[in-house]
Amino acid sequence: MISRKLSVPAFSIPALFVAALLAGTGARAADLTITVTDLRSAKGAVGFSVVNSSAAWNGKAAAVERRMVPVSGNEVTLQLTDLPAGEYAVSVMHDENGNGELDANFMGMPTEGYGFSNNPHVLRKPSYDEARFQLVAEGGAITIRLR
Repeated sequence: MISRKLSVPAFSIPALFVAALLAGTGARAADLTITVTDLRSAKGAVGFSVVNSSAAWNGKAAAVERRMVPVSGNEVTLQLTDLPAGEYAVSVMHDENGNGELDANFMGMPTEGYGFSNNPHVLRKPSYDEARFQLVAEGGAITIRLR
């Protein structure tokens, strides 16, 4: 059996130290509290979709986070932890009957509650730019009113 002694070059230890310091200077983890108000009933659950790009907003990339939170009153709060500080947008829907879909009438108008970050006043799904907000490293909170 041949044994080799591995030697670490002297320059690599300071380089590793600098690399470790630089790795710690990226975006810090932040907490985001999302409160959804104006629920029409205490049935079902509220679905949350949190995205950080226009592509994800338009369904062409994965969401950062998707959650369903059971309803027990006229508002629901979701606390997300350890998100990188940066730009996000949130869409929510109140799935009152538990079928996993935003139900609509024969004309395509939603019959269950829905909403978006920034609560834009539009008669369509808002663009990513209309719904996006900045989450700072210290964390943040938003309130979404259901329609």
